[in-house]
Amino acid sequence: MKGRAIFAIIRKDLKVVLLNKGLVVPLLITVLVFFVVLPGLSALIPGLVNSFNPDAGEIEELIRRMQPGLQQELSGLNMSQKATVFLLVHMMAPMFLMVPLIVATTVAADSFAGEKERKTMEALLYTPTTDRELFVAKLLSAWLAAVATALAGFVMYSVTANTAAWSHMGRIFFPNAMWLVMIIWVVPAVAGLGLSVMVLASARAQGYQDAYQIGGAVVLPVIGLFYAQVSGVMYFNIVAVLLLGLVFWLLDALLIWLGSHSFRRGRLLGA
Repeated sequence: MKGRAIFAIIRKDLKVVLLNKGLVVPLLITVLVFFVVLPGLSALIPGLVNSFNPDAGEIEELIRRMQPGLQQELSGLNMSQKATVFLLVHMMAPMFLMVPLIVATTVAADSFAGEKERKTMEALLYTPTTDRELFVAKLLSAWLAAVATALAGFVMYSVTANTAAWSHMGRIFFPNAMWLVMIIWVVPAVAGLGLSVMVLASARAQGYQDAYQIGGAVVLPVIGLFYAQVSGVMYFNIVAVLLLGLVFWLLDALLIWLGSHSFRRGRLLGA
């Protein structure tokens, strides 16, 4: 494959996304909310626990319904520390995966549908690239954007969480080993799942909004993981994260294989 041609398409796609305020501003707000505002609120936990004893009791009862491994991890901590670790380390883990998924689906939805709306599809299709090179370039542009955002957000989340909770934690508690495995192993796979679905959807859609609606269901598995942890069915530990990543990577491989074999640039003009 022609690396220079692929890189040129990736650079063009990322430049278009960065210049599109309609895409960048919502993504920036999402990143700030997930990675700065929510962990920053942990500074309020001691005051809430001390002021609202019934709420503290509800948190304790919720923790008692969790998996034994989580209860053991939280043992020996006071109520404020338990609430902080429970919320920032465990409850936010599946929610964190929403960000690379949102970024990947947003960029991927714009990958082909945006070209149609901007009337640049024919120029793209006549570039000296094969179908596979074009497909790979579109995948990589969304994947790189999603992974880069997640890594930057992880650094912001770590700094904010440890700083905001220092008064009652008294130590650097974040990240733990589970989060490191999730960032290295699961986040790239989740981004791959989102983009592989959305590139296929956007290639057949007439516009960006159509593509985003078609592929919007890809967020459902991550939402399901959040509710599974809230209900105590599972909790994010290293084993669960490793298995989860494996499942996502297998889905990625299947979808990308199907996409690469069904993708034909000639169909795009008539889509």
